[in-house]
Amino acid sequence: MYQDSSAWQQLEKLAWRDVLLVLGVIILARLLIVWVQRQLRRAAEKAEPSQRLRILRFVPIARLLVRVTAVAVIVPLLVQPTFQNILVLGASFALALAYLLKDYGSSFVAGLVTVLENVYQPGDWISVDGHYGEVTAIATRSVHLLTADNNEVIIPHSRLWSTSILNASGGNHSVLCIASFYLHPDHDASAVLEKLKEAAASSDYCRPDTPVRVTAKEMPWGTQYRINAYVKESREQFLFITDMTVRGKDTLRNMNIRFAQAPYAETESS
Repeated sequence: MYQDSSAWQQLEKLAWRDVLLVLGVIILARLLIVWVQRQLRRAAEKAEPSQRLRILRFVPIARLLVRVTAVAVIVPLLVQPTFQNILVLGASFALALAYLLKDYGSSFVAGLVTVLENVYQPGDWISVDGHYGEVTAIATRSVHLLTADNNEVIIPHSRLWSTSILNASGGNHSVLCIASFYLHPDHDASAVLEKLKEAAASSDYCRPDTPVRVTAKEMPWGTQYRINAYVKESREQFLFITDMTVRGKDTLRNMNIRFAQAPYAETESS
């Protein structure tokens, strides 16, 4: 019993000098994290597009390393770093985390899994709970997304346990873009496939070393065409979809092809 409480007895004997040292280490670690993040993000913005994601990958790793180092420095200041003392403090911390901070603990562990397994990384475009955007930061508790509407969405890492996460880029700086067209069924399908493929490939946003594919599907009200092409830079994906749509519509109009129209909904009688 005496041995189990030795760690807490030593905590009671802490002097103000030790407390100030601990606070100094915490503040220094926080400042170091902010400085490292700014330097890495600045370097990523100045680097080539192909190197940007590789540099941003080190942002959460650097933050994790700084925090682990800070803990390794603080623990010897609080207790004598024996196996028994560390075990007592670790068990106490785990109990407090389990009973008082269950949700935070779940998000914290999921955040570690995210960083270590590289589920997603800064610069990736992911979809979680219907929110699609670019990962701008992987914090301790949550992931920050920036949507196409310039809205920041903060999603707890704990959603990793119960929600499917769609990663559109997967660590690459390119992403697959899809533009859809709906045409009247009476037309030359082979010619449409070829012309839509040429229209997408002629876009300045199209990645030249990737194929452009066009698929067709017959619907009761017409024919659906989908252009599948990769954009050069993931941040330009919506501009690429818009460009493919405009080019495709101009091409179809020059071919004198009618567009399909969905039937009007019948209004209910009062």
